[in-house]
Amino acid sequence: MTKLIIFDLDGTLINTIEDLGTAVNFAMERCGYPLHTMDEYAAMVGNGVRMLVTRALPEHLKGDRSVIDTALPIFERYYTDHIDVYTKPYDGMPELLAHLKQAGIKIAVATNKFQEGADKIIAKVFPAIRFDAIYGNRPGVPLKPDASVIHQILETTGVEAAYALYIGDTEVDMATAVNGGVRSVGVTWGYRDRSSLSAADTIVDTIDALEDLIFDR
Repeated sequence: MTKLIIFDLDGTLINTIEDLGTAVNFAMERCGYPLHTMDEYAAMVGNGVRMLVTRALPEHLKGDRSVIDTALPIFERYYTDHIDVYTKPYDGMPELLAHLKQAGIKIAVATNKFQEGADKIIAKVFPAIRFDAIYGNRPGVPLKPDASVIHQILETTGVEAAYALYIGDTEVDMATAVNGGVRSVGVTWGYRDRSSLSAADTIVDTIDALEDLIFDR
């Protein structure tokens, strides 16, 4: 029986890549570095915004902390101000979340997006949905695939790991589930291909299939 579902955010609940990519390109342009396509950014996300900005830099600058520290705040300011220009939930996701709440299943978000950004975008995109926990990148807490965020959500919701399910779209998510000792579902509508989800207990291609799996139809 599933009592708690923990969702990744970007690429799982919502499609954020164009806003993320646009914000990183803004920072790259301001700093005088080459820009990237949205498809290229889709391969860069998953390990937090600092790593995203680092991956976007020219190869010879990726190890330069001062360059990263200059570009990152430019990205964060622009992204926070333009966080929902293109971002939207995947079709059917608001309805699925509503069905889960109606069924008494707790829902949470575990994301490597910085906490302020996660809170802001979830409030804008899912105004009618009350999540039981939303945990993003916070000082002193390791990023996924470290399992700290899973343990915190389990503690906050009072649900044991055996009754929790983690849903995500990247290899980082699947490793997080393994490290946290919870079951996992990989979804293919996000930012990675099916081969990246090999560690998942189950892989689904549509939100309808995900709902059928959750409710054992």
